[in-house]
Amino acid sequence: QVQLVESGGGLVQAGGSLRLSCAISGSFHVIDTMAWYRQTPGMQRDLVARIFRNGDIDYADSVNGRFTISRDNAKNTVYLQMNSLQFEDTAAYYCAADVLQTDWDSGTVYFGRGTQVTVSS
Repeated sequence: QVQLVESGGGLVQAGGSLRLSCAISGSFHVIDTMAWYRQTPGMQRDLVARIFRNGDIDYADSVNGRFTISRDNAKNTVYLQMNSLQFEDTAAYYCAADVLQTDWDSGTVYFGRGTQVTVSS
């Protein structure tokens, strides 16, 4: 069983910063890609940023230059530093991890339960 627990959400004024954390626990061989998604009510869940096992990173255009994703493989944790927050960043943020049980496994993606980020204008 693999569990992802997010923390760090909250209420912040526009222009402010927040740092989200997501700790992954359970039984697995290795974590491949780690990512952050966000979702607003009635909308689909969108990719915000992802970091591959080799360190490569992708960002959504809307957050590029403002958000920074990082990972600590020793702690099985992924972070999202969010700066210059805008009202449009208000959403539930979910972390995701592509977990492998063996080196030959195709991987299984797990999601956390989410943490709310609210940006006041």
